This record gives sequence, C-alpha cells and structure tokens, in this order.
Amino acid sequence: MDEHTRPEFDRSALLTIDMQRDFLSESPHGIPGTTKVLPAVRRLVRAFRDAGSPIVHVVRLYLPDASNVDVCRRSLVAAGAEIVRPHSTGSLLADGLAPEGAPPLAADALLAGTVQAIGPHEHVLYKPRWGAFYRTQLEQHLLARGVTTLVVTGANYPNCPRAAIIGASERDFRVVAVDDALSQWTDNATAELAGIGVVPLSTVDVIASLVAGTRTSSC
Repeated sequence: MDEHTRPEFDRSALLTIDMQRDFLSESPHGIPGTTKVLPAVRRLVRAFRDAGSPIVHVVRLYLPDASNVDVCRRSLVAAGAEIVRPHSTGSLLADGLAPEGAPPLAADALLAGTVQAIGPHEHVLYKPRWGAFYRTQLEQHLLARGVTTLVVTGANYPNCPRAAIIGASERDFRVVAVDDALSQWTDNATAELAGIGVVPLSTVDVIASLVAGTRTSSC
C-alpha cells in the first residue's frame, strides 16, 4: 500500500454483490460457499450502517424471456429456470442484510436504472452483467457521496466481485477485498489482486479500521 492505494475508511462505501436468496448455497441454482460468508457480510453491513457510511447492495434480476441474462445462463433461464426473477422471493436480499422496515425491492424501477434507497445511507442498484459499473450509475453515486474507497463483499469472487474490483480500480477507487466475506475466494486471489494495488483484509480488520477512521474523521 502507498499514498495512492491505501484505504481511506472515513471515505469508504460497502458493496454487497449478488447476496440474494437465489444465490445462497442451498438454493437450486445457488453458488457454493455463499451461505457460509453471509454472517460476515451481515456484520459488515451493520458496521457500515452504524458508522453512517454508504452501503450499496448490487443485485441481478433475470427477466423470464432471458433477454437481459448473461449468455452463459441465457439458455437455462429461457428454458424456464426461475433465478432472481423480478418480484420473486428469490430475488430479495438474503435475510439480515436489508435494514429493519426497508421497502421491498422495486424491481421495475431498478431494471430501468433507478438507484433505490432502502435506508438513510443505503441503496440497491441493479447491474445487467458481471461488473457493478457496467451500464450502471454506481460511479456517479459513489462520487456524489465523496467515496474514495470501496469495500467489496459478496458472491462469487471469480466472477462478479472480481469484475467490480477491476472496474473500481479502472476508475481510481481504492479497493479492499474482504477475503472472508467473498464466496469462492481462491488461494491465488491475494497475489492476483496485489498486482493492481488491491488490499485483501478480513471482516474483523475492516470493522476495526472503519471504527478508527470514523473516530478520526469526527475529531
């Protein structure tokens, strides 16, 4: 880490990626290891919420005709597989992630590109492909809130989180990958991300740094 890559936790935002019921490990089309990291993601959400720091839950929504589905899953969805179908219970955030009293996901608005508020500093954003920045308002949303550092969690590291990490780096954000809050984290990931200046940290270390950064910024 140096002055260009060192996380600034007092100006950080948390991204949860594809942490939806249909992607939990026990679901018919779930992602192995995702349920295992859910408790860590919940702890991070609570910590960022308590700190008043931005949270963005990035989600997928697959239309029944498969017109907006990744090509590798398009045949599956076109054949009738119901995966994160708009307005379905499987498309909802995993239990324990949304704030108490949060409104339901506004699927139609999300599909149209709206960033939905579900809490004072907490939003949901739909992405049409792997990367969280691809055809979304994520960059503008973060910059409008003075964010310099992204803390990335979710499912599953080799696909969507990695695409989000690359996209964030391309846009000069400082990036933290929370290694115990990313499903399918690999032994090679730490070395791989070091090559683009991304910091892997544990949930415990992120929360400690967030609290310390929030205290420092308020002094």
